[in-house]
Amino acid sequence: MDYKKTNAASSTVTRNMNELSKEVGNVYESVMIMAKRSNQIAVELKSELNKKLQEFASYTDNLEEVFENREQIEISKYYERLPKPTLIAVEEFINGEIYYRNPSKEQKSED
Repeated sequence: MDYKKTNAASSTVTRNMNELSKEVGNVYESVMIMAKRSNQIAVELKSELNKKLQEFASYTDNLEEVFENREQIEISKYYERLPKPTLIAVEEFINGEIYYRNPSKEQKSED
């Protein structure tokens, strides 16, 4: 997914927990679904950023050769300005874009 084009808020927004838990039926399950999705998004964003910054990596240990790279700084600032993974996950959950399942509930329904 392209997180750069998301409509998630860039700052914290107060949410009605009853509305968030309506679909799942349990506030804690809803929060866990969003938390796990947030972790997935954070890992994806971090690996993407690291891959881009790897191009600028210097493999010498000489401190005199350390320099600021303007493009590297711009890439880092761009990723800092993106909505936080938690806010993206909440937006996805509200829009019904997250697939989730609870194996323990599935097991109970089979019995």
